[in-house]
Amino acid sequence: MKICVSSTTNNLDGQIDPRFGRCNYLLIIDSQTMHYESIPNMACSATGGAGIQTVQTIADKGVKVVITGNVGPNALKALSTSGVEVITGAFGTIKEVIEKFNRGELSRTRYSPTEEHFNNKN
Repeated sequence: MKICVSSTTNNLDGQIDPRFGRCNYLLIIDSQTMHYESIPNMACSATGGAGIQTVQTIADKGVKVVITGNVGPNALKALSTSGVEVITGAFGTIKEVIEKFNRGELSRTRYSPTEEHFNNKN
């Protein structure tokens, strides 16, 4: 399965970047073989809309799951709409996180448009 992990570096020994939209690198990893592609995240220094731009970067890569520290509501909605599952709260090295994923130790983040609508009403 193809997984996208937000990373601070361009290799599997790097740390998870806690920011999805503003991470330095996106690692697209085959969770079974550990073969990967490293993509510099051009949206990391965007003045706005970094999460959506990052989703667009990975959209055509066949990614089924995104693993990151945190993802903003707009990016989460875009990923959910695209059928990509999201796992937040991840930390450690990329290798460690993929091993945890393969063992079923990571929980998926749920997207609820009703909750978002309710939370945005002040």
